[in-house]
Amino acid sequence: MAYKNLVYLFFILLIVSCGSDDENGMQNDDDITPPSSAPNILLVIADDMGLDATPNYNIGNVKPNMPNLQNLMASGITFNNVWANPVCSPTRASILTGNYGTNNGVTRVGHQLNSSAHILQNDMPNYATALIGKWHLSNDVNQPLAMGIDYYAGILSGGVQDYESWNLVENGNTSTSTEYITTKLTDLGINWIEGQNEPWFLWMAYNAPHTPFHLPPTNLHSQGNLPSDQSSINANRLTYYMAAIEALDTEMGRLLQSMSSEERDNTIIIFIGDNGSPGQVAQDYGQRKAKGSIYEGGINVPMVISGKNISRQNAVDNTLINASDLYDTIIALSGNSTTQNNDSESFKDVIVNATTGTRDFAFSEISDADGTSEYAIRSLTRKYIRFGDNSEAFFDLTLDPLENNNLLNQTLSASNTDIYNALKTELDAIAN
Repeated sequence: MAYKNLVYLFFILLIVSCGSDDENGMQNDDDITPPSSAPNILLVIADDMGLDATPNYNIGNVKPNMPNLQNLMASGITFNNVWANPVCSPTRASILTGNYGTNNGVTRVGHQLNSSAHILQNDMPNYATALIGKWHLSNDVNQPLAMGIDYYAGILSGGVQDYESWNLVENGNTSTSTEYITTKLTDLGINWIEGQNEPWFLWMAYNAPHTPFHLPPTNLHSQGNLPSDQSSINANRLTYYMAAIEALDTEMGRLLQSMSSEERDNTIIIFIGDNGSPGQVAQDYGQRKAKGSIYEGGINVPMVISGKNISRQNAVDNTLINASDLYDTIIALSGNSTTQNNDSESFKDVIVNATTGTRDFAFSEISDADGTSEYAIRSLTRKYIRFGDNSEAFFDLTLDPLENNNLLNQTLSASNTDIYNALKTELDAIAN
């Protein structure tokens, strides 16, 4: 009897074992736990859009209607203390290389990024990569591809003379486009995403709302029925500037809505400005302290992060961040790693785990054609500026966010003296 029972048990186990496999002897797909999917990463850069022109920041009284950006804010994190460069080329080069302009050679408009530079797309081997929109790092139509970006389409220059007539470069070929550029760039982004079957990193570099001030298509903004003649635009630049920002938001929303819910849920969205608002439309800061300046109106830019793995919702964060930090952060979010010795500091833990940021100082710079440079460095509360003529300024940003009271015009307290000296020392270490 014992022998028969043993044979019977063996027979039952054999049936159960075979039943767990499909007819080809393979494990049933329903029993396989799929590996976690690497997130897609969408980096959206607005051109010449400061805090004063961004909803939910307390600088500026006139704000654009940006429901799509505000939805990202509500479902993610808004950052208050992000520093870029005063103009666009250095900011873009710092994100691409993870280095300050002092170390990548791009410290002003007109400088060209060396094509041999190691860029963040090089550290994302398992990702399809694209950069669509403004390049502004050389006049070489093949440079983005030569540096390791899989697909490039956009403009090489700093801007266009006409938003509805401009030169489109696509994978090394140039043609004339008569489509509204914010819409066309979005179309290119949608088409590229639809063609991907692996994790992707898309850098959407809109040139909006960069000059020329203009009237976008009516369906893209909510500024009303505006005249399109140049004299009307010149008389009311801020309204047209807001219309261009709203058009960007509308098209960014169309890009997000083009994705399937599954793909959208698996995507991290980063929105950032490349520098402050132009002086002609700057609010609160004043024209002298806007784009092109080393003051907050030139370098303190909006940044919002939302999407996959971002569990903090409707959060506001005061972590010190440099635009260069996006290099290491994007690579970390993609699950990759880098061995590059650069100026980037990943803030992945800040956005995923709500930890305290590790950066003690933020840095920015700009140079003139004659080689004269201006530098700024800040701690969480204080800021030091060294101008091109070696004059200095020192501000308490907590009490004086618009930088109206140079503390060096009075006797410094002992604590301010210590902070002033520490900032100068750190700046010298970076700049020299």
